[in-house]
Amino acid sequence: MIIEPRMRGFICTTAHPEGAAQNVKNQIDYVKSKGPIKGAKKVLVIGASTGFGLSSRITSAFGSNAATLGVFFEKPPTEGKTASPGWYNSAAFEKEAHAAGLYAKSINGDAFSNEVKEQAINLIKADLGQVDLVIYSLASPVRQHPVTGVLHRSVLKPIGDTFTNKTVDFHSGKVSEISITPANDEDIENTVVVMGGEDWAMWMKALKDANLLAQEAITVAYSYIGPAVTEAVYRKGTIGRAKDDLEATAFSITDSLKDIGGKAYVSVNKALVTQASSAIPVIPLYISLLYKIMKAEGIHEGTIEQIQRLYEQRLFSGNAVPTDDKGRIRIDDWEMRDDVQEKIAALWKEATTENLSEIGDLEGYRKDFYNLFGFDVAGVDYNKETEELVNIDSIN
Repeated sequence: MIIEPRMRGFICTTAHPEGAAQNVKNQIDYVKSKGPIKGAKKVLVIGASTGFGLSSRITSAFGSNAATLGVFFEKPPTEGKTASPGWYNSAAFEKEAHAAGLYAKSINGDAFSNEVKEQAINLIKADLGQVDLVIYSLASPVRQHPVTGVLHRSVLKPIGDTFTNKTVDFHSGKVSEISITPANDEDIENTVVVMGGEDWAMWMKALKDANLLAQEAITVAYSYIGPAVTEAVYRKGTIGRAKDDLEATAFSITDSLKDIGGKAYVSVNKALVTQASSAIPVIPLYISLLYKIMKAEGIHEGTIEQIQRLYEQRLFSGNAVPTDDKGRIRIDDWEMRDDVQEKIAALWKEATTENLSEIGDLEGYRKDFYNLFGFDVAGVDYNKETEELVNIDSIN
């Protein structure tokens, strides 16, 4: 079939398998170009199919020759209907990993569930024995609690006061003002349950209880802080409460791993175009300004550049892992440079529908958004028939 992008609000409902495969290959080529990393050799990636999780799996495999087990929840293709992009990403990754002689298997299911945890435990026992790195990179908006059975939904809301600021519709380029009403206690609680650290801790306890964590194993979860302009709706809003919980969980996990010399870290990463961030008011405008400045400064990074740098310069540099005063790894250091943030603050005041294409990088934002779904990728012929029925080797 000929596959074209179909938009529904801030979501693309189709994905292109060849575009996804090219994206994966481009990331692999980047990691290879940077040379080997003396990192972990047996890696579990929870949330492995898109964004930072996919880049973590690629960097582990092609930077450190690691065996990888990926867990994700993606929609497989059916005749005449495409899979979700993460399915195609994972199929392409496994194909490239197997061609390189690397172990790579995947589990498609709800990572919050006890059943998927049990599947992963059984597969690690059978194939790997133990893992020495666990990446936690889930970004689901809902979670069915495995103990209570309650379905919790996260919300993006400020806490305390109504938030009003500029935003942009990245499809049309229209800059407008948006207001978001504040969260109530239930909103906050639900968001923490979905996006906080409880499930990460559950995964680590299950792995440790099954004796599947190697000596000095480490685990890393991903977070974001961001600038003052997004603070009220993000870091000081409901999601910020969840991130606070996630970051506090790193310390409790580290305590639980003391007997094996293990350690849990939270890595604070850079703002990037993701399916989730595209739906967050204010963030698309911020990212378009950020991209323009960071590209001009020669310090722009996508997910693969961020994770390769995290592995090489932080986690596996051979030195003590550098952290801030709250114990977090700061790989958002270039984004948060004073000169970068000062320029964004000045441009923010000026930003209008008429000038955003000049002072920001809205075109770069759009391109990255379409790339998430395998579209607008250089080297792919979108006018030719494409097979939508793509299998993942270890699942089908």
